[in-house]
Amino acid sequence: MNSGKDMVALIGRVALAAMFVISGVGKITGFADTSGFIASKGLPMADMLTVAAIVIELGGGLAIVFGWMTRWAALALAIFLVVITPIFHNYWAMPADQQMVDQIMFMKNLSVFGAMLLLYAFGPGRYSIDRQ
Repeated sequence: MNSGKDMVALIGRVALAAMFVISGVGKITGFADTSGFIASKGLPMADMLTVAAIVIELGGGLAIVFGWMTRWAALALAIFLVVITPIFHNYWAMPADQQMVDQIMFMKNLSVFGAMLLLYAFGPGRYSIDRQ
């Protein structure tokens, strides 16, 4: 890779990870609300699932930002998206007048899933701790 492509890879990694870092921090500051939302979906042990989500989102997001264990972080976040997307964005089970936002969120997660697979396949680029 040349330095221009490496810089684009760095910017792309930071932009991709920002959603997870911000979401992880938001779950820390709004722990009770997040746990309540998880419980409202009928999931057990909502507090433990909230902690797991924080670890995956914040930890995985920061790993991608810095390019540390990038492929593993991308794979973990891809799996996380596969698990949470149909639970929290199941637009097909909603009344028609409520589907649009969750369908958009579902498609956003599908796109981010694809980006994580690309990051897993091709690595973080030269401007990273992994230096690949």
